[in-house]
Amino acid sequence: MTREPLPDAGPPARAADLRLAGEWLARHDLADARPTPLLASRLAVRSRARLAAHVILAVLILASALAATSAFGGLPPHRPLPLLALTALVAGLLLAQSLLDRWVRRVDQRAGATLSRRAAHLVQPGWRAVLGRPYAVFAVATFAGAMVLVGSALAVPDPTVRQLAVVLLIGLLGVTAIIAVQLRHLLRCPVVAEDEESLTADVIMRVEDARDLTTPNVQWSLPMVLLFGTAPGWWSAAAVAYLILGLIAIVALRARTPSSATVARRVMSVR
Repeated sequence: MTREPLPDAGPPARAADLRLAGEWLARHDLADARPTPLLASRLAVRSRARLAAHVILAVLILASALAATSAFGGLPPHRPLPLLALTALVAGLLLAQSLLDRWVRRVDQRAGATLSRRAAHLVQPGWRAVLGRPYAVFAVATFAGAMVLVGSALAVPDPTVRQLAVVLLIGLLGVTAIIAVQLRHLLRCPVVAEDEESLTADVIMRVEDARDLTTPNVQWSLPMVLLFGTAPGWWSAAAVAYLILGLIAIVALRARTPSSATVARRVMSVR
């Protein structure tokens, strides 16, 4: 495949972005591919979007912790103001994530509009290709385990523990909704590619983003932040077991499942 630059190969890109794109290609066994401005701009915007998404989740954790302090601050346990404020914030963070995905989609659309040619027979990978059944099962099991922890905390007769469990429930439902929005974006955003190499890179980016989303950092940390040490000892032991089992499962998944580059090549071979 030719390496000569195309006259309309993509939008302008900084030298640093091109260098990082070349390193990204080398890490994914695509060292022979040319780091085009198209790929460089797409990787750069995804890096910024990923950082912003991490900030959104950090804000959710901090807001949940602040809402939980109302259980110890002398406020009546039934007072709904902190819970309503947390719910409103979760809705705002969900909107922020939607706008963030929309920004990435617009950058991709502008990049695609500059291409002098488009790759023939474009693929639109489904969830089995992008996420994969093992990661999907892991995500569902993680959510189910977190809901079991919430339900068991709600069953504790202590009103403080119950209020903290409600805060945990709102936070977990919020992060699940944010992840669902991100996965929907990955599955529905259009493919932007000018040749087979950039098409492979497009699939790799989707697979990597999907796997990153299934790492349940918030689902693991939020129960510990809110209820560990306050709930009964059996609940704390269950939370630790949930964390350890999750860590074992994610390590096994990363070790036994094919790399994102391998998955992308399989998708390309069946298109």
